[in-house]
Amino acid sequence: MSKHERWNALLELLAADGRVDVEDAAGTLEVSPATIRRDLDELAAQQMLVRTRGGAIAHGVSYELPLRYKSSRHASEKQRIASAVAELIGEGEVVGLNGGTTTTEVARALALRAGSARRDTPDANAPVLTVVTNALNIAGELAVRPQIKIVVTGGVARPQTYELVGPLTVGVLNEVVLDVAVLGVDGIDPELGVMTHQEDEASISRLFAERAQRVILVTDSSKMGKRAFARICGLDSIDVVVTDSSVPADVAEGLAEAGIKVVAV
Repeated sequence: MSKHERWNALLELLAADGRVDVEDAAGTLEVSPATIRRDLDELAAQQMLVRTRGGAIAHGVSYELPLRYKSSRHASEKQRIASAVAELIGEGEVVGLNGGTTTTEVARALALRAGSARRDTPDANAPVLTVVTNALNIAGELAVRPQIKIVVTGGVARPQTYELVGPLTVGVLNEVVLDVAVLGVDGIDPELGVMTHQEDEASISRLFAERAQRVILVTDSSKMGKRAFARICGLDSIDVVVTDSSVPADVAEGLAEAGIKVVAV
């Protein structure tokens, strides 16, 4: 197992349990405790965890894994969710995408769909879709797709999620109108609404929702009933939630009672 693979595994353990024990991790990864200690020291130096006696803990209750370490979590569910969302997007629409692993999968699904679309317009080079995003990784993937017009907001980049935030981001979003906003989130609570870990990202996601005619939430069922630090908006701003088939029945019923269409795949 390479160092990168060990780091990924350690961060996955940390995200799941909130703490890592050196001896337990060494047994799980089948390496020596000394190797785990060195890995934890290096991850702590990068401020990705806090070292403790005998292990490490997350930074806090709002601990956020960098995007590159979250991409493998619930991967199959996110791909199914992305395919379902792509079916909800019409040709020629303007789509807003915030950052995150699920919205990244949505971007890939939209690119595949756009690439196979049959054009009814005389201009075969006209874009099938327009995507507005504040996520640098999504912009990078879609920029090489001639069927998609990509609009990237300005702003200050957050290294954990590759999202652009701040006044420059707000300035661009205030000048566009979206047909649909597809938002990845970190928590959905029946009382508090939709949430994410970072307040600056929450304000940008809120603006995406305000600029759109309809709003689609994309999240795996592990986020259902969970809370995070920063509120994006209430459930009354959401039109559709696309999630996986493991969503609890009572949660799905509660969303439906709030007037939200629930698509479980």
